[in-house]
Parts: sequence; structure tokens; C-alpha cells
Amino acid sequence: MQFENSQSFAQQLDEKDELKDFREKFFIPQHDGKDAIYFLGNSLGLQPKKVKEYIERQLDDWAMFGVEGYWQAKNPWINYHDDFKKPLSKIVGCLRDEIVVMNQLTVNLHLLMASFYRPTKQRYKIICEAKAFPSDQYAFESQVKLHGLNPDEAIIEIKPREGEYNLRTEDIITTIQQHANETALVLFGGINYYSGQFFDLKKITEAAYKAGAYAGFDLAHAAGNAELHLHDWNVDFACWCSYKYLNSGPGGIAGAYIHERYATNAMFPRLAGWWGYDKESRFQMEKGFKAIPTAEGWQLSCTQVLPMTVHKAALDIFEEAGIENLHAKRKKLSAYLHFVLNDIKQKNKNAFEIITPASEEERGCQVSILFNENGRKFFEALTQNAVMADWREPDCIRVAPVPLYNTFEEIWKFGNIIQNILQQ
Repeated sequence: MQFENSQSFAQQLDEKDELKDFREKFFIPQHDGKDAIYFLGNSLGLQPKKVKEYIERQLDDWAMFGVEGYWQAKNPWINYHDDFKKPLSKIVGCLRDEIVVMNQLTVNLHLLMASFYRPTKQRYKIICEAKAFPSDQYAFESQVKLHGLNPDEAIIEIKPREGEYNLRTEDIITTIQQHANETALVLFGGINYYSGQFFDLKKITEAAYKAGAYAGFDLAHAAGNAELHLHDWNVDFACWCSYKYLNSGPGGIAGAYIHERYATNAMFPRLAGWWGYDKESRFQMEKGFKAIPTAEGWQLSCTQVLPMTVHKAALDIFEEAGIENLHAKRKKLSAYLHFVLNDIKQKNKNAFEIITPASEEERGCQVSILFNENGRKFFEALTQNAVMADWREPDCIRVAPVPLYNTFEEIWKFGNIIQNILQQ
């Protein structure tokens, strides 16, 4: 499609958008009585309007049934987590029994590393991207120390080449090959939180297997955003949060994926808890852990009903919209944002740099922008103009228009605001 950097063209795109009505299903933050331009889906998704209704239904069931709500609530709590298998299996691309909704992201990361990072004298290294999200860095460091190892020796961080902002897939594969005999685990973020680069998970997984290592991913910035096929890509495990692109509330319930070859193996090592115990005999309270032969076998504690209820309100919208439709719109939104920014950049002597890859296959919703000077002041000016974006030290502005509630006209307005600030 031949794009134009004009308001009328953006309005035409919105008029033809088959998903345009889904914006009405969310509360849009206000600025001086008008809708703000909310480009923060990569930090916290907006609240679905149905959340209050869904929560009140659970509160009514709790008031009416007490503990019997586990069996008598409209959606009985005992197996409430089952409701998420269908929508999430589509979103992350896996079998339903490879999904479990539980805990929060870093808790799940630690639980999965307890299963998949079991270093030996020969194989003890973790390969990851440099500048991974801090929680991942801290998890890797503490897991390594827990095994009595030195993080400086056990953790191999891959950096972009000099003068570049993104990792080349061939450099990732080469590094894995170089450390093949010593590598226990290859563990990347699906999308780098700072640059917005979407890694080639399939090729990374293949390289890890050839090296004899496990492959896992933190999908905090990828779930509900990028197109994923975890099962077909043969990924061993993954975890994600639900409060970003999945719109399930601050600190919302998280998710995990474990490939069926491990999920169906009740003897596969894990940290065990009561809710992961065989359902048929769970309430007999006997010694000796018997794992559920699905990803549910990694559960520790009973269902977190209220956070899950927010999650359900959000995922019901994903089901209605269709993940394929969302991916199609997301690609068009991102392409239009890149076009508008590049048009402004050319007219203003390269006043800023886009560090997110231009290739559609290497990005999701997020676009990261570096300004040559006064980046923080520029960010503050955007805020004053009702643009809700994200500042990351030392010099990065991140924006993420998402297909469920952002519009093409908002992208044009964002570009127009940048142009006006530059002229001032």
C-alpha cells in the first residue's frame, strides 16, 4: 500500500478498519477532557469496560456461596484456569495442555528455570541477549548463584555489533555454536524491551537444540503482540505477563508454556505445589507428589480468581476480534508509524533515529526512537501535547500503538505533534 502522511489518508484507513469498533470496548485516558494518544500498550494495556461487570459477578458468587464457589459459582473456581487454554493457545501458538495461567512473570520464570536450568560441571552456561529486562537479568544471576556458580563465567550476554542497536541472528547462532559444549540454556526475551526487536525464536531454538541445550523465552513484550508458534517452533518453555498487550490489569496474572514432551512427563523435575497435584486424588492430602500430566503440573497454589477474572474479560475481546485480524492490523499500524516517522525524519535533517528494525518480521507494535539531543525535553513536550509514551534511560522514547484500541489518525497526530515540536 502506498501511504500518505496526511490526516485525511489516516482517517480513510480508520474508516476501512474492520476492527475500529473494538476501541469502544476500552476506557481511554483523558487529557483536558479529550482522549489522550495512548501509546503505552507495551507498559500497561488499557482497561476493558467489561472488567467491572466480570469482577462484580465473582464478588456476588463469593458473597452467595463462600467456599462453595469453587463448585457452584457461575464459572466454578476449581477449574477456572481451564478457561484460558483456548484463547492463549491461539495467541502463543501451542496445544491447550501446554498452557497454564498462574502467578506472575518472574515467579514463573524462576519455576521454569528450576526445571530447565540444571547445570553440570560440563554444561552450566546461560546464553541471553545483553540489556535483557532487569528482572530477567536478576533471575539469571540468582539462579546461577543458587548453583554455586559465578555469573561472570556462567552468563554469556550477546551484544549488538559496534554502531548497531539490534542483534544479528547470525551472531546469536555463532555464539551458541562457540559455547555449544558448555551451554545448558539459551534464554532470550521474545522482543527486547528497549529496542523493540523481535528475535527469530525458531532459529534460536534450532541452534540451542544443535548445541544440546534447552531453549526458553520471556514473552512479556511478545504475547498478544507478535505472531508466535511456540509448539511448531519446538520451544521448550516460555512465560509472559498479561498486563501489557493482554490488557489484564496492573500486576495481572501471568502465564507459562511447557512443551508437551515435558508437560506430559509427570516425572520431569519441578518445584511442586498442591494445585499441580493429580486432580482425581488432590483432596486426599497424601504424601508423594503426583503431577498433573499437562502444564498445570507446574502450578503451586490454588486459582487466583479475581486477577483471572480481569484476564478473562480481556481475552474474551481477543477471541471476538480474532488473533489473525489483530496481527494484520498491527502490521499495518506499525508500517504506517514507521512511514510517518521516516517522512518527518527526512524533512528535519535526521533529528532522531528509529532503532527498532524496519523489517516487518523483526518487530511488533513497539517503535523505539532516539533523539540526537534533548531527548528528555522532547518526551516532556510530547506529554504536554497529550501523547502518553514511555521514556527509558538514557535516551529512548518508546511508543506502541496496538490494534485493539489505537487508530491510524492517532499515528498521524503523533507525527504532526513531533513535527511541530521540531519546528519550535
